[in-house]
Amino acid sequence: MSGTFALAWRQLRRDLRAGEVRILIAAVVLAVLSVTAVGFVTDRANRALVIEANRLLGGDAVVQGDGPPSQAIVDAAHAPGLRVAETRELTTMASVGEGDAQRLKLADLRALGEGFPLRGEFRLVDARGAEQSTRAIPAAGTAWLTRNGAQALGAHVGDAVTLGDATFRIAAVVAQEPDASTDLFNIAPRVLINLGDLPRTALVQVGSRLEYRLVVAGDAGAVERFTAVAKAALGRGQRLETIGNARPEVRSALDRAGRFLGLAAMVSVMLAAVAVAMAARRHSERHRAGAAVMRCLGASQRRIVAINVGELLLLGVGASVLGVVLAFAMQWGVGLWLAHKLALSIPPAGPLPALQGLLLGLVVLIAFGAPPVLALRRVSALRVLRRDLDPVEPSALVVGALGIAALGALLWWKAGSATLGLAMLGGVVATLAVLALLAGLLILAVRALRTRMRGPLRYGLANVSRRAGTSVAQVCALGLGLMALLLLTFVRTDLLDRWQHSLSTDVPNRFVINVQDEQVADVGSFIRAQGLGAPELVPMIRARLTGRNGRVVTAANYRDEDARHLAEREFNLSVSARPGAGNRIVAGQWWRGTPASPELSVEQRFAERLGWKIGDRIIFDVAGQPFRARVTSLREVDWESFRPNFFVVASPHALDGYAASWITAMRVPATQPRFTARLVDRFPNLTVIDIDAVLAQVRATGDQVSTVVQVVFWFALAAGVLVLLAAVTASQDERLLEGGVMRVLGARRGQLRLAQASEFIAIGLLSGLVAAVAASVLSGVVAVRVFDLPWAFDWKPPAVGALVGTFGALAAGLWATRRVLDAPPSTTLRELQD
Repeated sequence: MSGTFALAWRQLRRDLRAGEVRILIAAVVLAVLSVTAVGFVTDRANRALVIEANRLLGGDAVVQGDGPPSQAIVDAAHAPGLRVAETRELTTMASVGEGDAQRLKLADLRALGEGFPLRGEFRLVDARGAEQSTRAIPAAGTAWLTRNGAQALGAHVGDAVTLGDATFRIAAVVAQEPDASTDLFNIAPRVLINLGDLPRTALVQVGSRLEYRLVVAGDAGAVERFTAVAKAALGRGQRLETIGNARPEVRSALDRAGRFLGLAAMVSVMLAAVAVAMAARRHSERHRAGAAVMRCLGASQRRIVAINVGELLLLGVGASVLGVVLAFAMQWGVGLWLAHKLALSIPPAGPLPALQGLLLGLVVLIAFGAPPVLALRRVSALRVLRRDLDPVEPSALVVGALGIAALGALLWWKAGSATLGLAMLGGVVATLAVLALLAGLLILAVRALRTRMRGPLRYGLANVSRRAGTSVAQVCALGLGLMALLLLTFVRTDLLDRWQHSLSTDVPNRFVINVQDEQVADVGSFIRAQGLGAPELVPMIRARLTGRNGRVVTAANYRDEDARHLAEREFNLSVSARPGAGNRIVAGQWWRGTPASPELSVEQRFAERLGWKIGDRIIFDVAGQPFRARVTSLREVDWESFRPNFFVVASPHALDGYAASWITAMRVPATQPRFTARLVDRFPNLTVIDIDAVLAQVRATGDQVSTVVQVVFWFALAAGVLVLLAAVTASQDERLLEGGVMRVLGARRGQLRLAQASEFIAIGLLSGLVAAVAASVLSGVVAVRVFDLPWAFDWKPPAVGALVGTFGALAAGLWATRRVLDAPPSTTLRELQD
């Protein structure tokens, strides 16, 4: 073993001095560099986005409930690495003014403890109308009102507001709260005071409906340990909130960003495999003469394989380490730029991407570099005299199966999603099959047509058929690499377009609730009279789950925390004759007309959490009356629409006779600031919910996610182009040899360039066209199945992709073979024949 290792080391040093392995080293370094750098950037950006998104909670995790948290939760919250803050919430009456001018409203009172918010900040409006940011809380004896609360009460900065037995001076109006988006339906007005002032109000009495909130923030590991303890110690009526169960709009943006980052990493893996496979093929070809000499000197097949595989391992370790070091330096610069661009703190890089990069470099090198190197064991000793006695490599089927299996394992590992990994693997296999078939047809067509061609064009196209194996490998490598890059481009475009349109200017920013049956027509007329269009009012019935399929349902029936919370909370049921906008039936069938017995359509993920299936009979309690219905369909809901959507929708007339209120949503332009006041003056029982602050926070998170996606896209694209260039360069020796011979025979530079260009245009056009069509189809599968995005085939992207592929292959090929024109023919021939 020591002797074999020494020979492998000596062979590697010799190859390094001679430049024999520079292409293979470059391929591995670039492969590890691209994957590791993307891993570093995505890891840091992902953690930064999670921290930023946690501003929507006011911290990293929140325990809330109708009773104080247990001592175990409190102790866990004060563990090292964590910061903690407390708040209290309850509903009470707020009054502004005196005598006949007194205005009373049911208010949501929040008492904030020191340190809140742990993430994010308040946006306050002072008496002069100027906005400012702060992470402080109201001073003792003062109160803050939300903007819609101030409008509802007709209050201004400096006025007095009475809460229970205490009176407070309004010090500011809150334009935005750090955790406003955790509960969209926060009944206005909202009043914020210092937690130390809560006892003065005398509102906390026996039987008061007080909600306790414990907020923590800190290091990721410390927060994970806290959430583990909190989940186990939650009592009845308590729940744990993290960004994972926050607003669906925010969660959806982060989920899609994570999937895209995984896709970018997979594209890097694919390009790494292409480059290493091509470079290893060239490395094997250059060592055939040396292997033949060793066979003449009595070396066994096992010894030859051990030396060459040992060299491959040494090369892989060194190149992988170099790639990781370069990736770390590169991501450091990108991290600084990203922190400035997003205006947030980017956490430092963790060790996992570096370990993944090292492992990936070795796996890719062994999986795609070992098969051609193993063929050296079959080199005949006669090859010293006859160069036409090249070894027969293992069957293409076996080598291809090994490569595809290794690539599939790597894609599955990097995807983090079975659907995404299988989609990518299926796309790779199908693309390779089509590329190989079309490359074979191209070779046959060129052989039939080349006798009718003249000059450099005939010579260039003849090279395609003369080197059939090389041409097929080149078409497959180029096509697969281009497909990966185009797929990343198409999905990124669809993703950014969706985010830009999901929160467009026509998204509703006001919800109106508590509309009574007899007010539906009048409220609709009033809204139309304000020039806001005809509103769609839908009924909303409060209900509580009590049974399923004849069995009583309680929170104790579920182990999952979210399922327990859903089982014990009140639901908002609704009725509809047709699926709402943004609702798509994914299982079962929507009812036609009015069914004979009540039927339900349930949101898909909601049903999965509670274990509901089509055909289940569900029982709700509605104001003391049982309501029974059968589940007949499951829906996928677009929560990003910010329109009234419901987890459970019943068939028409199923809820007739039950007490209901109505809800609607609309877009109120900034030019109508008095709309809320006029509507409430006309209908005092209505509650108008202003979600402009929520939209602003969600938009800000979406913009940050979009920036990260674009940065990672360009980073992966740049690294991918470098890897692809290495793959093209890896097959240049035969062209250099033929070019040197042609120059000796008197060929002009222009003739050689035209011949080379015709060959690369043929290969590039075929590769680019197949890659563009494959990427377009695969992007549709990924968009619909993985990213939940709408997709329709468009011929323009494949056409542009085909042109890009053609010119890209042409530019890369001409650059790789520039030595044919730049170097003296004698030098080129001597180097390649040695």
